[in-house]
Amino acid sequence: MNLLITGANGQLGSEIRALHNQFPQHRFYFTDADTLDITDEGALDRFTGDNHIDMLINCAAYTAVDKAEVEKEKAMLLNGTAPATLGAVCRRRDITLLHVSTDYVFSGETYIPYEESMDPDPMSAYGHTKLAGEWAMINSGAKGAIIRTSWLYSAYGSNFVKTMLRLGAEKEQLQVVFDQVGSPTYAGDLAYALLLLTEKPLKGMEIYHYANEGVCSWYDMAVEIMNNRRLPCHINPIETKDYPTPAMRPPYSVFNKSKIKQFLNISIPHWRESLNRCLENL
Repeated sequence: MNLLITGANGQLGSEIRALHNQFPQHRFYFTDADTLDITDEGALDRFTGDNHIDMLINCAAYTAVDKAEVEKEKAMLLNGTAPATLGAVCRRRDITLLHVSTDYVFSGETYIPYEESMDPDPMSAYGHTKLAGEWAMINSGAKGAIIRTSWLYSAYGSNFVKTMLRLGAEKEQLQVVFDQVGSPTYAGDLAYALLLLTEKPLKGMEIYHYANEGVCSWYDMAVEIMNNRRLPCHINPIETKDYPTPAMRPPYSVFNKSKIKQFLNISIPHWRESLNRCLENL
């Protein structure tokens, strides 16, 4: 198949690029905002037609969670409007569409692992824009899948892991929240799962949850990073109220991943194992 990867220079797109040689049966087209504007329906239609695209994996997103509170229109353009455009083009050209969404579509106040069928209830502007993108995908009539993930990090781009490494090397101690818990996701693992999905027949627009196994707090993850790198920086646990941010974060971001594990017939690595692999790559 001919596969188009949008947002190819971000964390997830870069990990797909790193893995794509393991799938030599496909021809890959990697684009980002400077080579293909996914908000421009005409440009998208021409590109997919000229290159005979069979499947599109949308890794493009506005991910500045706090800035989205004041840049709502900009966030909605990329997270809500662009998916509608992608859905329209993919439906018209019979292209299978994979779209990546987020745990922020939930409030995080349920405290049982979120299943795909549970009602979304976003608390932030970012979460609202991502949920708008999901609805746009579903309403477009395109076939494919929405894959929600959480706490994404990678050897590429900016993320919590790289921030902790930088600050841990600079400071004697840091304060990190311990009352937000979830499942970190190594983008390399998610990229591989997305590429496995390209091998599956997809009808309608299914929703799947994917994150690494296990549960931790941001504090736990920071401690693991310091221990792995033997950095002397001491991590102090604090409550969310002691570290106010413009956007509200879900206090509980744990997914039930049974659906995707059964569909792909895979086991998912524990977050600590995947974190250690990522740190080795750094």
